[in-house]
Amino acid sequence: MGQQQPLLVLASASPARRALLTAAGIDADVIVSGVDESAVDATAPDTLCAMLARLKAHAVVKRLRQRPAEPGRQVLVLGCDSVLAFDGQILGKPEDTGDAVKRWQAMRGQSGVLHTGHCLIDLATGEARERVGSTTVHFADLTDDEIEAYVATGEPLWVAGAFTIDGLGGPFVEGIEGDHTNVVGLSLPLLRHLLNDFGCSITDLWRRRGGDS
Repeated sequence: MGQQQPLLVLASASPARRALLTAAGIDADVIVSGVDESAVDATAPDTLCAMLARLKAHAVVKRLRQRPAEPGRQVLVLGCDSVLAFDGQILGKPEDTGDAVKRWQAMRGQSGVLHTGHCLIDLATGEARERVGSTTVHFADLTDDEIEAYVATGEPLWVAGAFTIDGLGGPFVEGIEGDHTNVVGLSLPLLRHLLNDFGCSITDLWRRRGGDS
């Protein structure tokens, strides 16, 4: 029998983050952290998303340590959090539909910076590594009807900055400067670097073909 494959645990309820990993050949376990994001405050967007990513990862590590360990298997816990910096404000998820409409009325035709914090923790040692990815996003000049229709779908209410790039909001992003997976909510290039810090290659996490165990 070959060496046990490392296990990545995603400390996030985001289906977009999980889908990114799946598309990249990684079958991650998902454990929702339960962290109250509204209870954390910071004046800088990169600081805030880094703090929240850290809290999420540590919360899941604490929960995993209450379970029986798998001998000889490296378990890595990844916490992520995204916020949009726009016009001097830090924007997480909108409060309601009215808030989402107001945001889009302000953002249309403008640009913001999407920050995603990443915290990776080795379960066995407790060692942690952190990085923040930042991507400039250029928004389309939406009409009022487009804004109303988009907000009515409900999608903007569940995501930082009230937009997605990988869903219904994709047509409303004219362009980006930086890593597009960071805008989705999990930078795959940053994950590769974090894994390397622990002596693990991202290829070690790739889904293994049948018969290989």
